[in-house]
Amino acid sequence: MKKDEVPQDEGSLAKKNVHELCYAVDENGRYTTVPSRGWEVKTLALNESLELIEERIAATKTAVIAGQLSPIAYFMELNRMDIPLLASYVGIHRWFVKRHLHPTRFRKLKEKTLRKYADVFGITVEQLTSGLC
Repeated sequence: MKKDEVPQDEGSLAKKNVHELCYAVDENGRYTTVPSRGWEVKTLALNESLELIEERIAATKTAVIAGQLSPIAYFMELNRMDIPLLASYVGIHRWFVKRHLHPTRFRKLKEKTLRKYADVFGITVEQLTSGLC
């Protein structure tokens, strides 16, 4: 893309007076950075993906309230984590994290394990065990 072809659409970036750096070719054929105010196609794709994430969070919250999943599943979705990532942050094997997603096993977790999860999620143990925020 040439320097004068970098999109400057009025999107969510422009509303917040934020620019994104894009690479473009200048008059001499060299790559250079050019600030962009947004690109409609990119904005639409990002908004769509954020809507899908919000739907997943809502579905997980419903499953936790219904007693089908533990609160770990909700906070995992809220923080956009998957089992391997959460396991690496908590410092336990992913097999255990998967087991901890079951409400009956979650209720049997020791304080030390709950604290590890709470620390990773940036919440207190009470918030983790007492329900959803």
